[in-house]
This record gives sequence, structure tokens and C-alpha cells, in this order.
Amino acid sequence: MKPGLRSLLCTAALALLASASPAHAVYPAKPIRLVVGFPPGQATDIVARVLARQLQDALGQPAIVDNKAGAAGIIGAEAVAKAPADGYTLLVSSGGPMAINPSLYSNLSYDPLRDFEPVSLLAIVPQFLAVNVDVPAQNAADLVKLAKAAPDTLNYASTGNGVTGHLSMELFKQAQGIRMTHVPYKGSAAAVTDLMAGRVSAMFDTGPALLPHMRSGKLRILAVATTRRSSAAPDVPTIAEAGLGNLDTPSWVGVLAPKGTPREVIDTLHKALATWLDTPEVKNQLTAIGAEPAVMNDAEFSTYLRAEIDKWAVAVKLSGARVD
Repeated sequence: MKPGLRSLLCTAALALLASASPAHAVYPAKPIRLVVGFPPGQATDIVARVLARQLQDALGQPAIVDNKAGAAGIIGAEAVAKAPADGYTLLVSSGGPMAINPSLYSNLSYDPLRDFEPVSLLAIVPQFLAVNVDVPAQNAADLVKLAKAAPDTLNYASTGNGVTGHLSMELFKQAQGIRMTHVPYKGSAAAVTDLMAGRVSAMFDTGPALLPHMRSGKLRILAVATTRRSSAAPDVPTIAEAGLGNLDTPSWVGVLAPKGTPREVIDTLHKALATWLDTPEVKNQLTAIGAEPAVMNDAEFSTYLRAEIDKWAVAVKLSGARVD
């Protein structure tokens, strides 16, 4: 064989090997990492672990949850924003880091719209309005009447400044023209304990924090802040059903990828989520934490995220909360 022909054949063989390399393999060719900016056991983490099983079953590759907790979800979001845009590092996030933090933090290290590709919404987690059992309010309209009769005498708990429950109450107060005093706590456990003890009168929080105490008779839940009733508590009316107008301020969980992730990767992830709403295991596990399964395509989720950022910007302004 002539040297020139041998060289040509070698070059062609190397090209074929390169085209068959892992870089050109069909996605996914290795495990997928799901970054969660909160500790294990929190609602976002639970949804992420349900998602991990769904992706592993659908795609045939392990999906591993990586908890990077701290700084109101910022550490996890930063890690994914800086990760390669190849579909192997995804962010499972609640609305706080993606929709509230942009208005709450003056120097946020990431931009939810600039640095991420929205993949899909996964779950809606309703906020419930609860009161201590000694508060003479049987429904949300009663609570408004009490607050109007004695401005600033009722106080309300939250799980921290700028969190969803705090901002939900600020929107509720603004819509109803009432004044109540905010008492922030470090997490649900302390806030709910003081609500049951009567040290505070009311609060908005999620089902896992409140529903068990409603069922035991230690709290009274007046309403849910969504457009329809929650399947976790179907007897609880919405704010609108109480005649107080619509208040739609649920927490939510979604999955996002680094900006620039290829279109085919986003499409593959959507196909893997196609049966999300129809899987009994998904429904049962999400219902157990008071969540409703919900899937959107990337365009719908992008529109939803923009609307959420705008909505919570109003709430942050009303609350006066700010983190430098």
C-alpha cells in the first residue's frame, strides 16, 4: 500500500472513531446530577427525588440528587448556572431562588432568565391560611373583619423575611386593606409551634407544615391561596370562595438547565416527563406533601417564570424586605 493511501485511510479511521466518541453519543450517556439548593427532606428535595426515579426509568441512566443547601437556594443555583450546558447538571428549584430572590437580593449572583433554560414545572405547592384555634374567625372573611376592627393588633408568623408565606400575607393585606404585625421565624417548626400556642394569630404556610395540625384540631385552616382547592385538603375553600378576590401565591418546584443547553436535550427531558401526571407513584408522593403534579413545556414554563418574577417583585416591595 502506498504511503499516501495508508495515511489517508488512517485519517478516515480516526475521523470515524471521533464521530463515535462519547461527546457525540445520544443523550444521556452518563448519570444526570439534580442539584437542589435545600436540605434533604424539604419539599423541593422530595420532588427532586421523585423526579430522579422518573428520569432513571425513562432514560436508563442514574439521576442523582445533589443537595447544595444554603443562602436561600443561592448556592445550588450558582452551581448550575456555572455548569456545562450539556444536560448532565440540572437545577431542581422552588420559586424562592428563581422568582423571589431577584427582587429580594440587591446583588444576586445569577439571573434566572439570563443564566438558565426553563425545562418544566413539576409541582405546585399551595399556601394555606391558618389561625390559632382561639382566634374567632371561621373563614378568611372573618379574619379580615377582625383585622379591620382592630388594626395592628393581630400578628402573623412567617418562616422568614421574604419567604413565600411572608409575601403571600403582604399581598393578602394589601388586597384587603388590613394591617397586621409581621413576626418572622427561622423556619416552619418554630413558627407553627408559636401559632398553636397562641403567641401569633395567623400565618400562610404549606400543607406539610399545617395540615397535620388542622386534622388534630390544634390549628384552624381558613383558606388556600390558589385558584382551585387543593386535593390534599379538598374541604378548604379558596380565598376567592371566601368572597375576597383571587389570591394565587403557591410555592412551586421546577427543573431548569444551564443557559445554552441543546434543544435536543430539552426535548429528551420533556419526553421523559410525558407520563409525570399519569404515574400513580408521582401523584401519591406529591399529594403526601400537599403538592399537585404539574408539567409545562419550556416555553410555557418560561412565560410562567416571568410572570412569577413580576408578581413577587410587587410583594417584596410591599413587604419592604431587602437583603444586601
